[in-house]
Amino acid sequence: MSRDEVRAIRDTELEKDRARYGLLAVVISNLAIAGVAIFGVWRLDGDKAVIVGVLTAAFTAVSSMTTAYLGIKAISNTARSIALGEGPSRQRTEAAPPAQRTP
Repeated sequence: MSRDEVRAIRDTELEKDRARYGLLAVVISNLAIAGVAIFGVWRLDGDKAVIVGVLTAAFTAVSSMTTAYLGIKAISNTARSIALGEGPSRQRTEAAPPAQRTP
């Protein structure tokens, strides 16, 4: 294998590890938020106004965490593909001039 092939394989493995552990961190964080929310609701003994506030805050935190991870991952993948020359900016072709109409 050439040096470039080894580097490409190593970079691919690194990206897989980053994606795997990033997703694991998001899932664990979401489970922790859900656990704290469930414990909070259990300890409130039926105060509906406060329960709604706790559940709303938990839902907001989970959705924000997940959306931030997915957005950052998408931008990272797009930037990487453009930097490696696989993106749309490198694949532009010359446009043909418009055809002349004859009377």
